[in-house]
Amino acid sequence: MAKTQSNKKEKKEKNSFRKYIGIFWKLFALGIVLIVAIFLMAGWGMLGEMPSFEQLENPETNLATEVFSSDAQTLGKYYNENRTPIKYEELPSNLINALVATEDVRYYNHSGIDAKGTIRAVAYLGTNGGASTISQQLAKQLFTGVRSRNIFEAVTQKVKEWVIAVRLERSYTKQEILAMYFNIYDFNNNAVGIRSASRIYFGGKDPQELKVEEAAVLVGMFKNSSLYNPRRNPEGVTNRRNVVLKQMERAEFITEQEKDSLQALPLEIDYRPESHQSGLATYFRMYLRDFLKDWAKENPQANGDTYNIYRDGLKVYTSIDSRMQTYAEEAVEEHMRNLQREFDKQNVKNKTAPFRKISSDERDRIMERAMKNSVRWWEMKNKGISEDKIRASFDKKTPMSVFAWNEKKEKDTIMTPRDSILYYKSFLNAGMMSMEPQTGEVKAWVGGIDLRHFKYEHVKQARRQVGSTFKPFVYATAIDQLHLSPCYELPNTLHTIPAGKHGVTKDWTPKNSGGKYGGMVSLKYALANSLNTITSRLIDKIGPEPVIDLLDKLGMDTRNIDPVAAIALGSVDLSVFEMVSAYSTFANKGVYVKPVIVTRIEDKNGTVLYQHVPESRDVMSEEAAYVTINLMEGVTQGGSGTRLKTTWSPPYFKDVVTGHPYAFKNPIAGKTGTTQNQSDGWFMGIVPNLTTGVWVGGEDRSVHFPGIRYGQGATMALPIWGLYMKKVYEDEDLKVSDGAFEKPEELTIDIDCDTSSSENAATEAGEEITEELDL
Repeated sequence: MAKTQSNKKEKKEKNSFRKYIGIFWKLFALGIVLIVAIFLMAGWGMLGEMPSFEQLENPETNLATEVFSSDAQTLGKYYNENRTPIKYEELPSNLINALVATEDVRYYNHSGIDAKGTIRAVAYLGTNGGASTISQQLAKQLFTGVRSRNIFEAVTQKVKEWVIAVRLERSYTKQEILAMYFNIYDFNNNAVGIRSASRIYFGGKDPQELKVEEAAVLVGMFKNSSLYNPRRNPEGVTNRRNVVLKQMERAEFITEQEKDSLQALPLEIDYRPESHQSGLATYFRMYLRDFLKDWAKENPQANGDTYNIYRDGLKVYTSIDSRMQTYAEEAVEEHMRNLQREFDKQNVKNKTAPFRKISSDERDRIMERAMKNSVRWWEMKNKGISEDKIRASFDKKTPMSVFAWNEKKEKDTIMTPRDSILYYKSFLNAGMMSMEPQTGEVKAWVGGIDLRHFKYEHVKQARRQVGSTFKPFVYATAIDQLHLSPCYELPNTLHTIPAGKHGVTKDWTPKNSGGKYGGMVSLKYALANSLNTITSRLIDKIGPEPVIDLLDKLGMDTRNIDPVAAIALGSVDLSVFEMVSAYSTFANKGVYVKPVIVTRIEDKNGTVLYQHVPESRDVMSEEAAYVTINLMEGVTQGGSGTRLKTTWSPPYFKDVVTGHPYAFKNPIAGKTGTTQNQSDGWFMGIVPNLTTGVWVGGEDRSVHFPGIRYGQGATMALPIWGLYMKKVYEDEDLKVSDGAFEKPEELTIDIDCDTSSSENAATEAGEEITEELDL
C-alpha cells in the first residue's frame, strides 16, 4: 500500500515536472516567436520607418565640396557639414586597429550583431561593456539618431538598429562599413568625418599621416565628441586616448612597451579650423564659390536637379599653386604692414584723416553712403527701426573686434560704429594676381588684406584707374600699326591735341610728372620714365579707337571706355584680373589666352563633370609683342622699376617701405602706375613664364599719401612683386624662368638702342623716378 502511494506520488511529481518543462518550452518558443515577430515587424516597418534598399545603398549625407590646388593641396571647402569622404584604402592601419580594439574587438567575426557581447551586456546590465557593434553604431548614426528617453521607444530603436546592422553587413563589405563609420561621425568644431577631423585637430594632416597616438585621440572621441573635445577637455582626452591605447595592447595591435611609451606622451593638438573665411586663398575661394554656383545652374544633373556645392561632395581642381599662393599672401602681408605703419604716421597731423583734399560736404557724403551700405543699417531697417534711431545708434560706443596688423589680425576695442567706419577707411588695401601666360593658369590670387574684415575683392570685383600701366597698350598699338622701333625718337616737348580731335572737348596738353622737357628721346626711354608728352604724341598718331580695339581683343570690358585721347595716360578703370591677362599676351608672343581658374570638376564618385578647354586668339604679331616686352624691360633697367635690379637701404633703417633689397639679375619687363593724388599704385611685372599684377590703394580715392615719394606705384605696389618673386625664385621646384624673353626668328624692328646716350643715363641707386596721371 505504501509502495503504491509512493509510486503515485512519484508519478504525480514527474507529471508536474513535465508540465513545467512543457510550460518552459512553450514560453521559450513564444519568446523566440515574439523576438522573431519583433524583428520581422521592424523589418516590415511596423515599428517605425525603415530605410529602403536604395537608402542603404546610398545613405544621404551632406558632403563638402573640396577645392584642390594644382599641386594637390586642399585649398578649402564649401559645406553645410564639413565632411569629405575617404575610401578604406586611405585609412591607415593604426586608425582601423584603434577603432576595432576599442569599439568592436570581434568585428570581423560577426554579421552585425555580437551575440557574446549581447549576452554579456544583458547578464551584467551593461556594467561590463556594451553590446553595440560598429555596424549597429553606423545604423544609429545613419538612420535612427539619438536614443530616446522613453523605454519602449529606446527598445524599438535598438531593435531597428539590429535589423539595419544585419542589412548593412549584407549590403557592404566589412571594409566599406569601416570607411562609412569613419566618414559619418561628427567630431565637433566643423570636423565631420575622419578626414576633416584629422586636418582640423592635427595641423592639416590627412588620415594617412596620423601617428598611433593621434589616431587614438580621434578614436577616443567616438565615445562622446562633445565630452572628449581636445580644445575644451585636454585632460579627459588624454585619459581617453590612453584607454584606447590600452585596448590596442589587449588586442595585440601594439606591444605593452609601445603602449607605455605612447601613454607617456603629452597631448599635442595643432588646431587649424576650416571655415569659409580662413585658410589659404580666401578671396579666391569667395570668387570661386560664385563661379561654381553659376556653373551649377548651367550644368544640371542627369535628373534635372541642380548641383549643390554645400552638400553634393564635388571635387574642384583649380589652377592655383598653393606654394605660390602662400608666397603671394606673405608678400602682401609683409609689405602692407610696413606701408600702413608709414601711412598712419603721415596721417597724425591730417585734420581730415583718413581723407585728403576733400570738403566737409564730400566727407559727409562718404560717411552717409558708408552707413547706409553697412550691415548694421540694413539689419535695423529690416526690423522697422526709424532712420533717426538708426543714425543715433552709430554714435553709441559698442564693444567690437576690429582688424589690426598684429599676429591675430584682430583686436578687441570699444568705439562707436561711426568711428569704426573711419577706422576701416584708414586702411590701405591690395589686390594681386599671378598667371602663366602660355596656359592662362592663374597661380596666385590675393583679393585683399583680410577677408573677415574687408569683404570687397580687389582682383576681379574692383576696377580702379590704372595710370601709366595703361601706356604699354598705346605703345603696342603704335608698334603693331606703324612698325615703330624702341629706338624711334620723338621730341620731349609739350604737345597739344586740339579741341575736336580724338574726343578732346578743349585743347589738351598733358605735362610730365617731373616737369622736365627738352631734347629727342627714344620710345624706350619715354616708357621707362613714363613721359606723358611722348604718350600723347603716340595717341595723336594712332587715335584712341585702335587702342580700345586692342583692349577688346585682350579680353577687357570696353563698354565704358570712351574713345578719347585721355585714355592714353590711364584714366580708365580696369581690374587686376584684366590687366594681368592682357599683359600676359605680350609675354605669350601676341597670343591672348583666357585666364583659367578651374581645370576640372568631379562628382563625389569621381565622374568628370567639367574639363577646361583652353581659349586663345591671336591679338598682335609676335614681333610687336616682343618689341613691347623689350620696351618694358627698359622700365627695370633705368626707369621707375630700377629698384628691382638694385640693392639700396634708406638713410634711416626704419624706412623699410622705400628700401629695395631685391637685386634681381634676370630680365624683367614691367610698368609702374600712379594715378591722380596718389590714389592708386600699380606694378605689372613679367618674366617669360609668369605675369603678375599688383594694385594698392584706399577704399576711397580720397584716402592716399600726401606726396609722390610714398604714393607712387614704385613704392606702394612694386615691393609686393619684389618680395613675392624672391620667394618664388628661391623655390626651385616651381621652375619660374629667370632667362631672357624668346626673340622671334625674324625680327625686322631694330631694338638695339644706344642706352649710353645722355638722354638715358642710368638712374643712381636710390634716386626716385616718379610718375603721376596728369590730365
